[in-house]
Amino acid sequence: MAHNDPWELLNANFAFKSSGGSFLKIGNMANNNSYFRALTIAGFDGSGGAGLQADLKTFSALGCYGMTVVTAVTAQNTTGVKSIYSIPEKCIEEQLLAIIDDIGIDALKIGMLHRSEIVHVIAKVLAKQSSAKIVLDPVMLAKSGDLLLSPDGVELMKSALFPITTLLTPNLPEASVLLKRAITSIEQMEEAAVELMGMGPKAVVIKGGHLANGSCSDCLCIRDSTPKIFWFSSPRFESKNVHGTGCTFSAAVTAYLCQGLEIRKAVERAKDYITGCIKAGASYQIGTGHGPVHHFYAQWK
Repeated sequence: MAHNDPWELLNANFAFKSSGGSFLKIGNMANNNSYFRALTIAGFDGSGGAGLQADLKTFSALGCYGMTVVTAVTAQNTTGVKSIYSIPEKCIEEQLLAIIDDIGIDALKIGMLHRSEIVHVIAKVLAKQSSAKIVLDPVMLAKSGDLLLSPDGVELMKSALFPITTLLTPNLPEASVLLKRAITSIEQMEEAAVELMGMGPKAVVIKGGHLANGSCSDCLCIRDSTPKIFWFSSPRFESKNVHGTGCTFSAAVTAYLCQGLEIRKAVERAKDYITGCIKAGASYQIGTGHGPVHHFYAQWK
């Protein structure tokens, strides 16, 4: 799965055309006159490492036109979340419908929803949008331990959003909360992925970055006559700059689905991308806590 060429890895495929110095766009648009349209429905992170900000950076790095629906505004930095202010449900619905009615969506990701009322609004609108691919990142806990979705919101997410989800992307703690039991091993990850897929999603990828054995392996389960299991592994890089890794990974999958890749290949590419982001960002110093990954490592040379 190694990709030595970062441009191939990112699938951005940008090149400068020598004659006239014009900017030649190769493969990063649906056709010559339209963009790949990627939407994120998530919370605002003013520190720039996670949430909407991380998603937009990822969409841009991977050649998509990014759009946003804001569900909550957080006051946070690298040391943690200080406070959360929810956006009214009516405002969220109007944001989403404004984009759907005018621009349209090829693929979208759902991140922080915060309250059950917001889950309900998002599910109601998206249930009528059968063409868009939906990546659901079940954001429930911040790395600092802060609660990002109410318990009743978690249950509503399972019943209302899982059935319309293309790909569910929990990490181990999130999978454990969703299944109400500890998921701590490779074998349990496979069982959990199959069980979560049985709740409605077309596919589930459980991220194994929290495995105690030091591995960094993700388990993908895709719906078929019998569930298909695939594993994606990468080196583990020691870094405190891991703020927004889950947001970035799910946004990367969304970007690749937006460009027409099938689920398995989109997850593989996203795994390579987030690994590169973590490795490149490890040497940077931003803030005093958990800094961000480097979303533009292939472009900023």
